[in-house]
Amino acid sequence: MSADADVNASRPPASDGLVMGKDGMAALVEVLIRRGFTVIGPTVRDGAIVLTELRSADELPYGWGVELEAGRYRLRERPDGAAFANAAGPQSWKSFLHPARVRQWSADREDGKLVFTPDQATPPRYAFLGVRPCDLRAIAVQDRVLTGGAYRDHGYEGRRSGALLIVVECTEPGATCFCVSMGTGPAAGPGYDLVMTEVVDEDGHRFWVRDGSREGAEILAELPGRPADPETRETARAGVTAAADHMGRTMPEADLRELMAGTLDAPRWDDVAGRCLTCGNCTMVCPTCFCTTTEDVTDITGDHAERWQLWDSCFDLDFSQLHGGPVRASSRSRYRQWMTHKLGTWYDQFGSSGCVGCGRCIVWCPVGIDITEEAAALYDWTRSGERPASAPEPP
Repeated sequence: MSADADVNASRPPASDGLVMGKDGMAALVEVLIRRGFTVIGPTVRDGAIVLTELRSADELPYGWGVELEAGRYRLRERPDGAAFANAAGPQSWKSFLHPARVRQWSADREDGKLVFTPDQATPPRYAFLGVRPCDLRAIAVQDRVLTGGAYRDHGYEGRRSGALLIVVECTEPGATCFCVSMGTGPAAGPGYDLVMTEVVDEDGHRFWVRDGSREGAEILAELPGRPADPETRETARAGVTAAADHMGRTMPEADLRELMAGTLDAPRWDDVAGRCLTCGNCTMVCPTCFCTTTEDVTDITGDHAERWQLWDSCFDLDFSQLHGGPVRASSRSRYRQWMTHKLGTWYDQFGSSGCVGCGRCIVWCPVGIDITEEAAALYDWTRSGERPASAPEPP
């Protein structure tokens, strides 16, 4: 426990938490930095709410919200000054735990021999401030994928092992959110160190904060605040409940794994293929997509070389390249691979869905393809009884 914990010995049980104002948020960032964390949180930059290192709570997006639709993202000013009343931005925490570009080793020619040096840089200890419940689940999904099997990504494991997760429950979902359909929000599930719910009403701007781990309790004990009063707790819970009733999107009420397996020959795949640019944006913004490739580079002398791990996408033509050509040469087959894996065969590999309902793939698709709309179309097709024999699928 911290040295300041004794001062707060009279605080209520952790389940009640405390209520703090904006000064408490400022203190939180200061405490995290003092404890040696690199604090990552949302801020406004380049016309979007992005994740970056924070030096103070003043950098949080107070007074900014977002307008979301398929293929559309816009900032808007909020008169209430809320910091976290905005839906998921273009980045997820994957950008820090599973970066797009990681050097694996370097090699140098010394006395006619190549000397290999593995990249073993010590990762920073992250404190993620403002994790959404859907992204909390996404981190758990990536934990299972990258550290839960026989083949572990030790780089991810190192970055993840020291990470502190501070979750903010959602009270204002975006028009493309569907976390309720996926069972991932808007209330926080397990796995956080601290969780907070932001409340802005006639009684002021405040945050109801609770701990979920020993370290979270230690940090909470260092923050200024007052015991959580019943009115604030009730208002916070009501806001989260209301958010669940105002999702902008929804998945069809069907077993998505069975739906994907039973619609591989559906004509809808041709329809979406006519719109899909196979740009891979959906995989880049998705908080659970994990595929990588490697690239070897050398300097002009040939005396120094490096190997880098890079994000890859199943929309890339070369992703399924085998001797003789790609397995999935058509846009139809590549989109179908992504969607059926995300909603269906992910269960076979990892025991859960690969989708958390954040809606990023809808927002950042340049042609506005909507995964919930596609799933609904497939579901309607299965119910229509019209299952004509399909022509041989192009490669």
